[in-house]
Amino acid sequence: MKKRIPRRRRGTAKNNGLGTRSNERCLADRRLQETNAKPPAIGTAAATMEATSGGTDDHTTVEMDVTREETGRVVFESRGVCRIVAGEAAGGDLLTAELSGSLRHHRAEDPPVVGDWVTFSRREENRATILEVLPRRTVLGRKAAGGETRRQVLVANVDVVFVVMGLDNDFNLRRLERYLLMVRSGGAEPVVVLNKLDLAEDLAEQRMGSQEVAAGLAVVPVCALDGRGVVALESYLGPGVTAVFVGSSGAGKSTLVNRLAGREVMRTGAVRTSDERGRHTTTHRELISLPSGGLLIDTPGLRELEPWIEGDEALDQAFDEIAELSTSCRFRDCGHVSEPGCAVLEAVQTGVLDPARLEAFRRLGREIAAQERRRDEATRRKAERRQGAEYRRIIDGKKLNRGIN
Repeated sequence: MKKRIPRRRRGTAKNNGLGTRSNERCLADRRLQETNAKPPAIGTAAATMEATSGGTDDHTTVEMDVTREETGRVVFESRGVCRIVAGEAAGGDLLTAELSGSLRHHRAEDPPVVGDWVTFSRREENRATILEVLPRRTVLGRKAAGGETRRQVLVANVDVVFVVMGLDNDFNLRRLERYLLMVRSGGAEPVVVLNKLDLAEDLAEQRMGSQEVAAGLAVVPVCALDGRGVVALESYLGPGVTAVFVGSSGAGKSTLVNRLAGREVMRTGAVRTSDERGRHTTTHRELISLPSGGLLIDTPGLRELEPWIEGDEALDQAFDEIAELSTSCRFRDCGHVSEPGCAVLEAVQTGVLDPARLEAFRRLGREIAAQERRRDEATRRKAERRQGAEYRRIIDGKKLNRGIN
């Protein structure tokens, strides 16, 4: 006669570590819900619960870590090291932060950047773990340097982007077009800053050329050394406004930051006298509080500048005069190369449109088209890798089942 094994009563915890911990956690969670218990304001606290087990009168004390998630903003980033300020005010606690394991895995190609709002949990000695990056309102990004086909976000959640260009040998309208295209594609407001008034050879001509490229945007001539024109930049930096300086090395970005901050907060360096090219004095991105209540980010100069563009809207905004002329072309898909009835080519022939401007439009259009093809190819390869991994998982599962059976 088979011996009858008594059934375990429901709710009784198994006498092993995993099962006991699981049941006790369920009871603890239930008790928390019933008592509407709230987690501690900051950090980790032990919530003590009483869990009845086995239907006896014995009570087991369960200590459960309850960690509160807080919101903060990334204010410093350099080579994977982040610092965040807790809360929404600039005077919050400054914490050194690292990514959680899950976030490090899922955002390996898109880590937190200066300006990002994040959720985090505190650890010991002013350290924190970033748990999530909150949705970005605006971004400033480019195609990642090298052969990778992905977007590299430089800063996030900025309202104004000051595109700084020196009036010395740094003056380059074609590069200005690329910067403005990059800014417009990310949703922020661009402002052109012509620095080094003391070195301008023909300010009127340089300003007029910049205004043609800027297509209606503000163009502000300044001199960071003596402060001329800087008050015009302060009008953009009201309370709660986040701005960023971008431009090539040696354009005077850090000097302008120090001028606006009223103190030396960024290290500066002189340009090379041989070619008036700048050195990479700034090597990190940092968010700085201003006396006006605004926030300002300084960035290193970019050695490679290929805007990350999705769609034609940003290109049409950057070259709005060409987009307007295109509406009068005979063919809707006119490439403005040699097509009959092309209003753009006619504007070049009559002197209405600068030929260099049209050539820049064509070149950037070709780069965007090539970038889209590379993105499509990268997406296809990534899908193939996922499909292959899923196939291998299924095969391994079948082999395991055959081994068990």
